[in-house]
Amino acid sequence: MCIMLHMASNLKIRPDLLSDALAIGGERTKTATVNKALEEYVSKRKQRKIISIFGSFDFEAGYNYKKQRLKK
Repeated sequence: MCIMLHMASNLKIRPDLLSDALAIGGERTKTATVNKALEEYVSKRKQRKIISIFGSFDFEAGYNYKKQRLKK
């Protein structure tokens, strides 16, 4: 079963950016290069979202995670 959605798209991608991405990324095709770039873009945005919540929760100094595991 294929879980990827395949669709034809006409995108206007700047040739200089695609050329740089091909040279730097090491992918063999333009499609692979664009897919890899999109994966990295999504990953980076998710990381930013996670980083933005650091420090936004209360820290309990006396919390003992080992003790918590023993509770049933």
